[in-house]
Amino acid sequence: MTTNTINQSAEELSTPALLRLLQLSSVSLPVGGYAFSQGLEYAVECSWVTTMQATRDWLSIQLQETIALIDLPVLHGAMHAIATGDETAWLKWNDLILASRETRELRLTDTAMGEALVRVLKSIEVPLPAAVTECQSGISYVALYALPAVQWGIPFNAAATGLAWSWLENQIAAATKLVPLGQTQAQQLLSDLQRLIPATIATAMQVEEDDIGGSLPALAIASARHETQYTRLFRS
Repeated sequence: MTTNTINQSAEELSTPALLRLLQLSSVSLPVGGYAFSQGLEYAVECSWVTTMQATRDWLSIQLQETIALIDLPVLHGAMHAIATGDETAWLKWNDLILASRETRELRLTDTAMGEALVRVLKSIEVPLPAAVTECQSGISYVALYALPAVQWGIPFNAAATGLAWSWLENQIAAATKLVPLGQTQAQQLLSDLQRLIPATIATAMQVEEDDIGGSLPALAIASARHETQYTRLFRS
């Protein structure tokens, strides 16, 4: 896959690549995204998030401030590194996103899912570069997501859509259990928030490497305090 292919629009996605994208972004992919609430469980516990509207606000801010300004710009850089065979650059993107996680729990979410994705890719015989197999600092799910995306001919816009969608779906599934929300409310939230994904990707495409990063203090506090929460459904 060339860098030109990476920059193709999602409309140019071939049927085999589309099927691979659906596989990669499916909630049935055994990477454990459902096991982490990413701070939401504590936010519900302390009554920051108690309604459907509050859930919408909590997630939309993360789309705009974390997914758009950290995750997707790193995905773009990691895909370029994989496409050009630059393993050193891929490691740089991997380390950058791990350094951007504000708490140990948020970093664990990324690395645990990354390690699970390594196992999945091995099981379906996707070749892994030495940068992945020999990485000692932890493997970011976001950075690793770039590897199958490139190998399967998925352009960035489509890969970013899949990554954002799977994050959103997992978070709304968590909210359904925690807030709680009804199944219809969950679908209403998915319908509402998915409209933000194109703008999220457009923002990510404008972020220069030196500008990647951001902070959501409430999310960081919720994630840090989740570890000592008396009763937890989700992993910490």
